[in-house]
Amino acid sequence: QLQLVESGGGLVQPGGSLRLSCAASGFTLEESYAIAWFRQAPGKEREGVSCITSGGRSTMYADSVNGRFTVSRENAKNTVYLQMNSLKPSDTAVYYCAAKRGLCLMSFTRYDYWGQGTQVTVSS
Repeated sequence: QLQLVESGGGLVQPGGSLRLSCAASGFTLEESYAIAWFRQAPGKEREGVSCITSGGRSTMYADSVNGRFTVSRENAKNTVYLQMNSLKPSDTAVYYCAAKRGLCLMSFTRYDYWGQGTQVTVSS
């Protein structure tokens, strides 16, 4: 059974950094799965943050995180990472990773598999 497990969330001060991990099991990342990161703040819709294709050659970022966040994947460990730098209070949310076959999309309705989420809180 395909599963995704996020880790790495926590409390960080504005301007700080965190690295989230998304560990996959039940399938291998090389099997043409795009992996995306989404986030959802209280009272807000789930929004796409970043995405990386199975080969890692193509990535996408939301305008709000472009230049601050970097997505990468280590297929040998079946893990995708989201490096988050220069964090802002507006980045506070539960972060989810999700998987779908094929190309990256930033619409959460197109993803079939989801992790349980990890909380990121940016506050002084």
